[in-house]
Amino acid sequence: MNTPKSFFSWIGRFLAKTRIVMLNFGTAIILIFFIIIIIRALTSFGPDIKDPKGRVLLINPKGTVVDQEVFNYDFLTNLGTNFPVDQIQTRDLIKLIRAVAEDVDIPAVFIDFSSTDFAGPTTAINIAKELKALRDSGKRVIAFNDRLSTTSYLMASQASEVWIHPVGSVSIRGLGGMRSYKKDLYDNLKINITNYSQGDFKSAIEPNTRTDMSENDRMQREALLNPIWNEIKFLMAEGRGIKSDDIQSFADNYIGFFGEAEIGNIAYAESNNIIDGTKSFPEFRQYMIQEFSLNEEAETETYKTISFIDYAKQIDKDFSNSDNQIAVITAEGAIMKGDISQGVAGANGIVKQIRSAHENKNTKAIVFRINSPGGSVIASEMIRDELFVAKRKGINVIVSMGDYAASGGVYISTPADYIFAEPTTITGSIGVAIAIPTLENVMDYIGVNFDGVVTSKHGGWDPTKAIHDDLDKIFSSWGADIYDRFIDFVAESRSQSYEKIKEIAGGRVWVATSAKKIGLIDEIGGIDDAITYAANMAELEGYKVKYYGKELSPEEMIIKRLIENSDSSPDKPKVLLALNGLVRLYETLTSIQEPKALLTCKDCLVDLD
Repeated sequence: MNTPKSFFSWIGRFLAKTRIVMLNFGTAIILIFFIIIIIRALTSFGPDIKDPKGRVLLINPKGTVVDQEVFNYDFLTNLGTNFPVDQIQTRDLIKLIRAVAEDVDIPAVFIDFSSTDFAGPTTAINIAKELKALRDSGKRVIAFNDRLSTTSYLMASQASEVWIHPVGSVSIRGLGGMRSYKKDLYDNLKINITNYSQGDFKSAIEPNTRTDMSENDRMQREALLNPIWNEIKFLMAEGRGIKSDDIQSFADNYIGFFGEAEIGNIAYAESNNIIDGTKSFPEFRQYMIQEFSLNEEAETETYKTISFIDYAKQIDKDFSNSDNQIAVITAEGAIMKGDISQGVAGANGIVKQIRSAHENKNTKAIVFRINSPGGSVIASEMIRDELFVAKRKGINVIVSMGDYAASGGVYISTPADYIFAEPTTITGSIGVAIAIPTLENVMDYIGVNFDGVVTSKHGGWDPTKAIHDDLDKIFSSWGADIYDRFIDFVAESRSQSYEKIKEIAGGRVWVATSAKKIGLIDEIGGIDDAITYAANMAELEGYKVKYYGKELSPEEMIIKRLIENSDSSPDKPKVLLALNGLVRLYETLTSIQEPKALLTCKDCLVDLD
């Protein structure tokens, strides 16, 4: 009777132990697998470097071109943002383009910027100018795409020849875009928005308080966009040997949206020399084989190529025997408290970099690269304070403005001994944005009442209640005091009177060529000009340039090396992308709990397609 029972009991124990053994064995195998991957990532240097001789260089960056790379691979960070993992540093891309111009082993360069974003219009224009110089050097530059947007065509137009797929599209849409105005929405939701912003041109809050664009905002946007658009049109037209008016006509009449319906757009582009012609993918491949010979080593029929990543590994690094150091520190993105991340110039991280630079005895000057539309007042103060610590040690601070250096970007530039800006840099916006939403009508509508005991006059107030007269005076004074402080800092920095700066302040934004005329910057020039000026100011005969970037944790270093040694970077699961809207909604709702004064310039951001 017990024999079958004992037998099955033994089988059960055997299976249980077997399951445990197999689970342990499987876990061990997985762990060994990941250990091998990590070791390879940390010790490998990628695939064997190709001999570039006779190969076409492929310049096809995927990701965003930025001043300073920031690696962040945190689940919550990536959940709440749309920034790609891949980043390409502007200086690295420029260095590569300049190197290939002098490389006789590379017969041609193939460019494809259809998967490339840029930090802003100035960055895009600078890369286009480098491609123009590459072509002018005599190097054959070839562009082929199925679709070209405004920025990718800007790059393609600098090539010796531009080919498009027969059913592709060329969509030159220009700059700018529409802004949503939500006053009626907030009225319908019974949300009050009280605006304490300072400056007649400070329009960051306008979408919440108006139903349309103010005349001041329209005027300043036109004054910004037109010079930038004219520069882009000029570069496109010059590259193709046509007139700027031809580009404008194409942009006005031949915008592409709908796949095969865009064929007419291609016919017009070809007949008006906007492109050279059309080729299918097999036709283009055969064309390149015919021009540059067959790659006998490849498994498929193709031409010899080398990626820009592989080629970059062969470029000699800058070298100097001098101990003298010029520190380049970058503030890129919104200025906020906390650490540096993609799209965020974290004040705590930037302060740490500035401190590290001025505590290094070899640092003789700091070049502070600003590519930011502004942000938090206190975060801007933190950065400004640390720059003055460097100055008190006798270290010169030279500011180089990139795509944007507005509002808080101007605020953190005030310690500078000298300020450079690119011709199309957007700067100014000396003003303060404060808007406080209150929900007293919402609470009344849904039947929520408040009562309680407090030990101070305003202790019980929060944004669910109305702003009474005393608080209104406090908030008004708060904005006015920050505005006065901002103007004072700029006036002192620019050696001008308070009244003079106030005349050009008001939250108005300026393109750099105009900013120079009114004295907000010293000189038109790029970061290389700023570095040279800093070296001359410090009277350096020899020096090294040290670019400060965010320090990575051991975990981030491992993930970064894994990504660098893989064929592609990990894409975000679609489910995470779908949650972005919920994350932003949560951030908006929580921000209501704490009224903030911002030195920010949403007017400065130029939409590129």
